[in-house]
Amino acid sequence: MAQVQKQKRRLFGTDGVRGIANQEPMTSEMALKLGRAIAKVLHDPIAQPTQGSGRSKSPSLVKTLGGDTAHRYKILIGKDTRLSGYMLETALASGICSMGADVQLVGPLPTPAVAFLTRTMRADAGVVISASHNPYQDNGIKFFSFDGFKLPDEVEARMEEMIFSGEADRERPTASQIGKAFRISDAVGRYNVFVKNSFPRHLTLEGLRIVVDCGHGAAYRVVPEMLSELGAQVIPIGVHPDGENINHHCGALYPETARDVLLHEKADFAVSLDGDADRAIFIDESGEVLDGDQVLAICAKDMQEKGTLKGRTVVATVMSNLGLDLALKSIGVNLERTEVGDRYVVERMLERGYNLGGEQSGHILFLDHNTTGDGAITCLQVLALMVEKGKRLGELKRIFTRMPQILLNVRVTERKEFQAMPKVSRAIASVEQSLNGRGRTLVRYSGTEMLARIMLEGEDEDKICAMAQEIADEIRTEIGVKD
Repeated sequence: MAQVQKQKRRLFGTDGVRGIANQEPMTSEMALKLGRAIAKVLHDPIAQPTQGSGRSKSPSLVKTLGGDTAHRYKILIGKDTRLSGYMLETALASGICSMGADVQLVGPLPTPAVAFLTRTMRADAGVVISASHNPYQDNGIKFFSFDGFKLPDEVEARMEEMIFSGEADRERPTASQIGKAFRISDAVGRYNVFVKNSFPRHLTLEGLRIVVDCGHGAAYRVVPEMLSELGAQVIPIGVHPDGENINHHCGALYPETARDVLLHEKADFAVSLDGDADRAIFIDESGEVLDGDQVLAICAKDMQEKGTLKGRTVVATVMSNLGLDLALKSIGVNLERTEVGDRYVVERMLERGYNLGGEQSGHILFLDHNTTGDGAITCLQVLALMVEKGKRLGELKRIFTRMPQILLNVRVTERKEFQAMPKVSRAIASVEQSLNGRGRTLVRYSGTEMLARIMLEGEDEDKICAMAQEIADEIRTEIGVKD
């Protein structure tokens, strides 16, 4: 069935606030307000999240929600390599300082590095300026609490309320109460050491030739350096950011770029990272691309064999392929699904004590190592498995057989409820009846772009392709952007 949207939000989507840089809501004015709001929400205690939220039982959440007025708050800001990052970083820092909190600036760093540094540098919150896989003209702002987890929906909703009611603008500290900004010079080195510590000390990458596509994004320095220090012969691409080339025909959305280099160089392995390096797509020695579902199956099998997979369960989203269900079932592992968004995967994992989860898009969550998707850690976990077992990635992937899956995006002018569009509802119902339990249908809106996303799975690829197109045509007729 079509996914019902959660509470309608004016700013925040599934991964922070996003938009075209210098247009609402991704303006310097809004960044300043978001800076003021995150600083204020730390000062002002708000209602605890409702029971049932994955974070509601965490005692550390009390600190995230604030209330200690004597404490001098510190907020850490990182960014990717987009041109607009300078503008938004300055505005955010200004807003935070104007509320009497201090700012720690770490510059271009992966999103998971900001989560890690927020925890280890004892910051009260972390902010990442990035639009992940989107083109350079877009940007985004997302927030972490002091424990390195993304802010709960309830806190984001409170920040929206503060901004649109004008509440965040009423408080004006003066004199010595105004905040300061500091630049942290060793942030890259700190993260490098942290990630390498996730790789078993008795193993080495010596003898492996690895292609690393950093997408001209936030990982352009740290990941090639890290792999080289572990002994690999690194062939780096996408490591010359100029502010405009991030994700441009490279990185996680364009794994064929790394694949072509792998085949030409006869390398053993390739990894493609997105702009903020929180997700990774892999290419095996034959040039076949592996997505997050395949990586989850590979890692779950290894962890199950070692007895380290908590609850004998993996958490994924409704977008994961049916092949993942079948692969995990074959090794005695359960699969639990959440709505789309790595934040919801994390919430389920925290709520039930699981340690492995992720998304088909390549966000893989190893909660034993980091609090968010981390492309570098995922890369090292897969490489460690290859080295330890003496197997190539092409052999490890055999556990997973993909069920035919079709994904279509329809650009829309508004997010109207699918149930409110009779022709769209009838098309979805007709498809579900035709599949008769031997496939899946998911129609939802993107949380970060003005897109309706259609996913169908079934045994006959041509058939489900035609079905997906029928649904897409009805959406275009009702609310789609006209060509």
